[in-house]
Amino acid sequence: MSQFGRSEIEAALAAVRERTQHQPHIGLVLGSGLGPLAQSIDDAVIIPTEELPHWPVSTVQGHAGKLYLGTLEGQSVIALRGRSHLYEGYHPSQVALSIRVMQLMGVHTVILTNAAGGLNEAYTPGDLMLIADHINFVGLAGLNPLLGANDERLGPRFPSMTHVYDRELRQRAREIAQSQHLPLQEGVYVGIAGPSFETPAEIRFLRMIGADAVGMSTVVEATAARHGGMRVLGISGITNKAVDSTETDAEPTHEEVLEASKLIAPRMEALLRGVLRGLPRDTR
Repeated sequence: MSQFGRSEIEAALAAVRERTQHQPHIGLVLGSGLGPLAQSIDDAVIIPTEELPHWPVSTVQGHAGKLYLGTLEGQSVIALRGRSHLYEGYHPSQVALSIRVMQLMGVHTVILTNAAGGLNEAYTPGDLMLIADHINFVGLAGLNPLLGANDERLGPRFPSMTHVYDRELRQRAREIAQSQHLPLQEGVYVGIAGPSFETPAEIRFLRMIGADAVGMSTVVEATAARHGGMRVLGISGITNKAVDSTETDAEPTHEEVLEASKLIAPRMEALLRGVLRGLPRDTR
């Protein structure tokens, strides 16, 4: 794994700017099975990320690896369809490259979505969970995108993580969900490295430390975005109930995640569109 710095970020940024005149101010990262929302972006310029220098290639089913730049609900957006993950062998700074490119393009608000397992026993597959806070399990263990020399042009050496997920954006999401009768939970997301699913003992442990949903993404991106002074909204689609006992035949699978995403996707799209409609056209 190699660490990315300013030169790699600027090279990727230059390649994006060569292909579009769009000046996005809102970024979207679309999780497993949620890529079709990108196809709703108007006047979209579509850039395969494999054609961009230094961009980590997504190797996971359901992650197409494309950037969409255009307009959605009247907002100028950049959407990543197909993120990269630590378990694919990438350094956290590589996983965060998309966020850094968005930051240097002038994006001030980023919306992170993911598929997650439901740790909270009140959650049902198909629910949406508004992320109120996260536990960066891999970051606590050392896999943090801010490791190494700090570039003060990107953000401070010791950024606060007290308010990662913007309170006003969360309130807006609650209002939209209520008005559209969307099932919306709210809780703590814990990010692990993967790619193996959790053991029943690990599930019980994660519940014990206060997590409501678990997944293999998002925390690296959220950390980089907060470091860069961006507003963050995070939403998980609950794809399955976590298996907390060895005395069962139940097994989590990636196919289960993708199947549940078919139910989650229209709910997620309705929520995101509502949030976007309520934002000022440009709050920079």
